[in-house]
Amino acid sequence: MPAFGLIPLSWRVAGVVVLLAVLAGGSAAVAWRFQEGRYGRQLAEQDRAHAETLNQLTLATAARQQAEQDKRLALEQQLSVSEQTHYRALSDAQRDQGRLRDRLATADVRLSVLLDASDTSTGCAVPTAPGASGVAHGTLRARLDPAHAQRIIAITDTGDRALIALQACQAYIRALGR
Repeated sequence: MPAFGLIPLSWRVAGVVVLLAVLAGGSAAVAWRFQEGRYGRQLAEQDRAHAETLNQLTLATAARQQAEQDKRLALEQQLSVSEQTHYRALSDAQRDQGRLRDRLATADVRLSVLLDASDTSTGCAVPTAPGASGVAHGTLRARLDPAHAQRIIAITDTGDRALIALQACQAYIRALGR
């Protein structure tokens, strides 16, 4: 076997090349690991920022949902109060109409109309002096037949109910519009 000093030059060159390749590969691996660590930190930072953004969006959505739920609850309470108010007005009007119908039926109250004494076109002679028909503030009045009075009261009752229902609808729309 030849001594170390006797190794041919081509083998020496090959050994140096291999030694340089090993050193270069080691430094490349170190550089790769450094690059990999830097990318890993960047990815971790991006993941943390993304998670924080998602958390903020979730909190904002939850707050918006809570605000909408609070608004809906307030509207429901407001509508409930409005409904109770209009129901009370309707029942009061019905009670008053019932009392008036009862008073008309018992002849406690009579409905009358104002008459134009100067109208001669009807061919109906109306007494000019106060008599059974009564006088209110100096004008002539005639009593209505009780059956006609009952029909008039029924018509006004229906009108009152319609007005109360209209007011309830308007209040509902106003409440929704707020």
